Amino acid sequence: MTHPEIMRALSGLLLGMFAAILSSTIVTNALPRIIADLGGGQSAFTWVVTATLLAMTASMPLWGKLADLFDKKLLIQAALTIYVIGSMIAGLSQNPAMLITVRVFQGLGVGGLIGLSQIILAAMIPPRQRGRYSGYLGATFAAATVSGPLIGGVITDTSWLGWRWCFYIGVPFAVAALVVLHRTLKLPRARRYGVRIDWAGAVLVSASVSLLLIWVTLAGDSYDWMSWQTLAMVGGSLLLAVLFVVVETRAAEPIIPLRLFRDRTIALTSATSLLVGVAMLAGTVFFAQYFQLARGESATMSGVMTIPMIVGMTLSSTVSGRLITRTGRWKSWLLAGGVLLTAGCALLGTVRYDTPYWEVAAAMLLLGLGVGMTMQNLVLAAQNVVGPQDLGAASSMVAFFRTFGGAIGVAVLGALLANRVAEYSRSGLAELGVVPAGGGGQIPDMSTLPGPVRTVIASAYGHGIADVFLVAAPIALGSLLLTVFIREVALRTHTGTGR
Repeated sequence: MTHPEIMRALSGLLLGMFAAILSSTIVTNALPRIIADLGGGQSAFTWVVTATLLAMTASMPLWGKLADLFDKKLLIQAALTIYVIGSMIAGLSQNPAMLITVRVFQGLGVGGLIGLSQIILAAMIPPRQRGRYSGYLGATFAAATVSGPLIGGVITDTSWLGWRWCFYIGVPFAVAALVVLHRTLKLPRARRYGVRIDWAGAVLVSASVSLLLIWVTLAGDSYDWMSWQTLAMVGGSLLLAVLFVVVETRAAEPIIPLRLFRDRTIALTSATSLLVGVAMLAGTVFFAQYFQLARGESATMSGVMTIPMIVGMTLSSTVSGRLITRTGRWKSWLLAGGVLLTAGCALLGTVRYDTPYWEVAAAMLLLGLGVGMTMQNLVLAAQNVVGPQDLGAASSMVAFFRTFGGAIGVAVLGALLANRVAEYSRSGLAELGVVPAGGGGQIPDMSTLPGPVRTVIASAYGHGIADVFLVAAPIALGSLLLTVFIREVALRTHTGTGR
């Protein structure tokens, strides 16, 4: 494909990617208002995000394997259709349970859009040239991430719109992506006869991941961390994982080909993506609560204040992509990204509700630079070492571990935040001689609180969110240490589809 042909097809992929990321980020600044209106608490706040991540994570291996077996164009059109239907229903939610349920359905489409976009890009473009175009995906990811909170904040603060339009606004982009992809995306169709889909493997991996995430989210709230529920859920998840491995070793077309893990690059990029996902999602999910609840900003200003992180992501993803295309060297960017990611998380672990904004902005910039250098380039490194028959599986595998890490991270760190906020609030209110009201765990409406109490709650959220990043910092350091052992393989100059 010529550059103009690639760009025309890529425009549809970018529209689909924009719609997918927008659906996740547009609600971040609106969530405090959404959960308050629907009568939910911190657990519901976390699960609205985790539900989508759970569906994305569980479905990515299946989307990736289907891409190796069937028409990629039809698959991404199906993912867009699922996303549109889910978005329309999500806007009609009447309670937290309905919203969380629909977000699961929406996440199935989002998982397909994110995973298939990278797979289709890899099918069109050889690895040596892919960095340049991967930079466009990274920039789109960043643009959707920054515009999402801003658009969500404006919609939420506009009385004649309301937060429900946060779910409707992405539909036009998804419909436009459907039209553009139908007209511009032309991929060779590889005929596969006697195809058998590994449904048993898909069900087992989904059940194992889901059970683990449900345990992490509810532990410490609905039951103790050390309890029979923990034993049952963790034990059940491990048993399902063992059964999954047994099924995969015998399946003709395994959903996750375990033989790929024999390659050191695949194993290490997957493990690194798992850890990067924790730090990446911590930044995008908890900043909304920090700026709105700890600093008292509006939903709109909350989005504006996250711009330094998005600027860092945009710059590092586009610049690193172009330089990788020019030089063919990619490992140094992964190492630099790991250093910046760790530094950003560590600095954010020192913030409080009254920390000068420029210090918070500098830390967010470092975090954004680190995410931009690592996210797309880990996928590129994995794609470079597999043949065309495994391209979908390898791409979705790295994305799977990234979203799995993010989902686990959001659930665990959300539980940690709820615990820390409750603890800091109790001690702060006790010093004021105020007895906390019952039914804790609700997201507070800061505007209704008396001045001294508001300061205590703001301080509790500021300190609690800093603790979240202190936990994320050593996880980011772990991703850097794993990156050191990834062997740099020269980027191929062909896609391999002609072999």
